Amino acid sequence: MSNISPSTFLAIAAAAAAAATISSLAFDRGLILPAVVLELLFGIVIGPHVLGLKPGGAISFFADLGLGLLFFFAGYEIDVGRILGRPLRLGAVGWLLSLVLAYAIGGALAAAGVVLSLLYTGSALATTAIGMLIPILSDTGDLDTGFGTYLLGAGAAGEFGPILLVTLVLSAQSTVHNALILLAFVGLAIVVAVFAVRSSNRTLPLFERTLESSSQLAVRWILVLVFALALLASELGLDLLLGGFAAGLITRQMLADTELSGFDSKLTAVAFGVFVPFFFIASGMKLDVSALVESGSGVLKMFTFLALFLVVRGVPALVLYRGVLERRDRTALALLSSTQLPLVLAITTLATSSGHMRPSTAAALVGAAVLSTLIFPIVGERLRRGGVALPASAEEAIADGAEPEVAQ
Repeated sequence: MSNISPSTFLAIAAAAAAAATISSLAFDRGLILPAVVLELLFGIVIGPHVLGLKPGGAISFFADLGLGLLFFFAGYEIDVGRILGRPLRLGAVGWLLSLVLAYAIGGALAAAGVVLSLLYTGSALATTAIGMLIPILSDTGDLDTGFGTYLLGAGAAGEFGPILLVTLVLSAQSTVHNALILLAFVGLAIVVAVFAVRSSNRTLPLFERTLESSSQLAVRWILVLVFALALLASELGLDLLLGGFAAGLITRQMLADTELSGFDSKLTAVAFGVFVPFFFIASGMKLDVSALVESGSGVLKMFTFLALFLVVRGVPALVLYRGVLERRDRTALALLSSTQLPLVLAITTLATSSGHMRPSTAAALVGAAVLSTLIFPIVGERLRRGGVALPASAEEAIADGAEPEVAQ
């Protein structure tokens, strides 16, 4: 931390601003170009393999904070009450089917010598970047439809399931040890959640009164909650992803019956305006692109992984949601569920540092995840525009599992 490079910080800040600007201009012209993808690409450009800037300890520290806040929003946007019932059941079953497919494919690739570990490769294939999809769905209006409810259910399972895998299976500790530690963390998180919900009648009015003042109590205390749970998870030997995700779920429950006007925008400004870009840009700086492009096999592997994302996450969606969504919406759900990036970055970083994945494989997986973020949401949303969405008024029936069937 003592060797902070002001030029590196400036380069990252400029890259984040440029990425957001280009993304906004593209969206104004009807193009979906997520800022996080541009941040990752700009990170590659300013990194040691192109312009020579190196991410030091301070950059990695800010990147960890950004990762924690990114998964805070993944948990915060999941309204458990809304997706309970059939959406969550289908999402959980779909993710378990995806995991079976992913490990079978990972085993075949490992047996052929293409990858080193079926466990890490398979786990990376079975994720969904719901935190990245929510802003897109919100902008298009799909988040408030029945289709959006099903996607939230699939995304919650596709994000929380892999976090548990990282915590329980992919750690250096034994699974039993991690399970006991996880239970302890869950117990502490429940205590925090109960305290937060029961004290909300006293705290929320105070938070609301200070939203437009310099004290900003709501933002400050939510950041304390995020960083405290992330630190707790890290100190217990768990992944900080779990701490950020738990903080988001707790905050959502605390605000379940209350709307703090302006709170979301303020917290979004802090997270995505400052910390989250550090994670994606630093990840790009650390990505060994040369290992990917030095041979044609690396590029071929990248497109193979892109296709496998569709197989692993898309096929269960096409099969399980028959009679629930019409064909176009099922295909759109398959594409959106196959969109990946943050967890792929986290898993490949963990795998390469522990020697369970070659840098070329990690670069191919991340490259495929970037392409999935660029391609699948665009195609999925175009399909949705020609599809028949379930109306938002049907969501109560959906949560009870009593929705009518639609045309195939």
